[in-house]
Amino acid sequence: MGAGPDPVTPFPPMPPELARLPELSRNLWWSWHFEARDLFRALDETLWRRTRHNPVRLLQDIDPERLAFAAADAGFRVQYTSVMRAFDAALNDEDTWCGEVEPGLADGVLAYFSAEYGVHNSLPLYAGGLGVLAGDITKEASDLGLPFVGIGFMYPQGYFRQHVNAEGRQEEVYERIEREHVAVSPARTPDGELLRVRLSLPDRTLHVAAWQVSIGRSRLFLVDTDLDENTTGDRELTGRLYGGDQNARVSQEILLGIGGVRVLRALGIKPTVWHGNEGHTSLMMLERVREEIAAGRSFDEAVDLVRRSTVFTTHTPVAAGHDAFYYPLMEGHLDPLEGYGATALGDLRAKLYGLASYPADWGIAFNMTALALRLAGHVNAVSQKHGEVSRAMWTSLWPGKQPDEVPIVSITNGVHVPTWVANATDRCLRDHLDPDWLRRHDDPALWQKAESIPDEALWALRSHVKLGLFHFLRDRLRQRWAAHDVEASQAVALGALLDPEALTIGFARRFASYKRATLILRDLDRLRHILDDTHRPVQIIFAGKAHPADEGGKDLLQAVYRAARDPLLAGRIAFLEDYDMHAAHWMVQGVDLWLNNPRAPLEASGTSGMKAGINGVPSLSVLDGWWMEAWDGKNGWAFPEAEDGDIDAEDVERLYSLLEKEIVPLYYDRGMDGIPRGWLQVVRHALRTVTPAFSARRMVKQYVREMYAPALAGRPVLPPPLAPSAPAD
Repeated sequence: MGAGPDPVTPFPPMPPELARLPELSRNLWWSWHFEARDLFRALDETLWRRTRHNPVRLLQDIDPERLAFAAADAGFRVQYTSVMRAFDAALNDEDTWCGEVEPGLADGVLAYFSAEYGVHNSLPLYAGGLGVLAGDITKEASDLGLPFVGIGFMYPQGYFRQHVNAEGRQEEVYERIEREHVAVSPARTPDGELLRVRLSLPDRTLHVAAWQVSIGRSRLFLVDTDLDENTTGDRELTGRLYGGDQNARVSQEILLGIGGVRVLRALGIKPTVWHGNEGHTSLMMLERVREEIAAGRSFDEAVDLVRRSTVFTTHTPVAAGHDAFYYPLMEGHLDPLEGYGATALGDLRAKLYGLASYPADWGIAFNMTALALRLAGHVNAVSQKHGEVSRAMWTSLWPGKQPDEVPIVSITNGVHVPTWVANATDRCLRDHLDPDWLRRHDDPALWQKAESIPDEALWALRSHVKLGLFHFLRDRLRQRWAAHDVEASQAVALGALLDPEALTIGFARRFASYKRATLILRDLDRLRHILDDTHRPVQIIFAGKAHPADEGGKDLLQAVYRAARDPLLAGRIAFLEDYDMHAAHWMVQGVDLWLNNPRAPLEASGTSGMKAGINGVPSLSVLDGWWMEAWDGKNGWAFPEAEDGDIDAEDVERLYSLLEKEIVPLYYDRGMDGIPRGWLQVVRHALRTVTPAFSARRMVKQYVREMYAPALAGRPVLPPPLAPSAPAD
């Protein structure tokens, strides 16, 4: 579909009794409400699986007789009515938390810019944690009644699907997102016309369209250049997530930041608070300064106005991880844009571009994070530890200040509990905690009742969700086997020999070197003794993708895969291929222990362990990121990273020792009834401590109180010094 947004493919006629099913399918509210998902599943479970849980495609492909049968079924009609009643209440209820606590914010618009959004795997516009966090914030904003509008990309190829070949090498498979079969619709201007924005580039005009996604009350607008009016190269600018060279990267950031602001203007949306998620979004702030200058403001007035209403979240604790470009490259792309360049800005051009100046190895760079730190009056890191690291990293922007005086606060990440909690966990907590626990899940007082959950009920819950994980693993393996796409030794590596009764460790991370996926494999002889104990067996499930350009990450993945094929390890290690949000649900819910061992302090926050914790899965982690705040000695295990010498050797010794002396014995310490009561104390404490403190609800409420409300009020904040002018040519 290259011509750009057209009317979406229509649905076949619906029975009058089920007339609103298409409406429900096109609002991703269903993705975090079990009753709504179950409604679509009940129509045709086989088709539900085949469409990868995509109700839009399901309704387009379903046999009309199935719809007629459902419409005639009294029980299904009752279920449908109940779901639609809840859907209407969620979208139309005026009694929201935001409206009660911050009515001024509820009457405005929060514009949130992010390069990726992970809402559901039927719309794969995410690569990992950054996007899933943005998706969780989008959902929680809807739940709390924040007037949320997101700006992102409509990647027609999304992120890649992962295939691991017989040698253990990752192969990337890109599948085109057919827009007519997913929950998107063309964005239109207030007068009903298809939205179009035009951007001047060095040698041509770039045409931009947008698609709208409804996520409860929240809306996303996804910019798209896959239009007939554009060149082949420009049509590919939004083709893939994080693809292309430096020129493509700059063009993408112009599209997201500058193009995103202009899309909002064309839609008639007037944000009252602006939030940039990581440095990819920083040109949004530059464009707004330019707008104010064009409206007659002085440079200082324009900067001050933008800063007062702008929030910025930094995620990267490594200096090399922040986007920085050569000035000639940036100027070559910015100067031709309408409103930029010397003709439009005169002497202010150098000052405007200079807002991004920051030292790099090659000289003065156009640094996207430095730009955001100068133009956002409200800045946060994503954990307490990350706040310390960020303040030290960027102290030079505030000459004369000590790191603890740098105005970067910490708002620790959280996860959207309704999305990530297992259905069985939800039912257990309704029975033993509170029937309305989800509405109150960020209230620590509620969780005092967790101590009263009987061991028998908690062990039955954990056993049930664990069995679900193994059914999922074997179903995936069965599909590959049926397609003649796997050898016997590969089947072992993919989990064919895993034991549902064994203590199961989960490790699911992006395969980047600092995350140290292979740390636990450092001494295979010792590890084999831990895993292959006849009376106390242990097994590990690995999952995750390496960036397509990261050969080192692919080497780590291959090392894990080879260990999974090693017959000496007796099938006690497995690799879960093509890790996405659907697979993540099964992993974080079904394993017994969550392993995380990055090289500190490079874990800015981490959210996978939070997702595990809200399902009663304790973590075994280094003291970095969120775990530094979460660990209390009772809800999991921690080991401080070694500070010198052979760090990996010392860390793996701590890791093995904890497994051998504490974790494995505790899991297998059982009475005649087979219940590990000591282990369940840790499970119970993980549920109780992680869920309220590390939920997206707590996080978004904290953003409202500490960032959005001050930004709405335009409260003065400590300004950094203005940057020098851009370097001379």
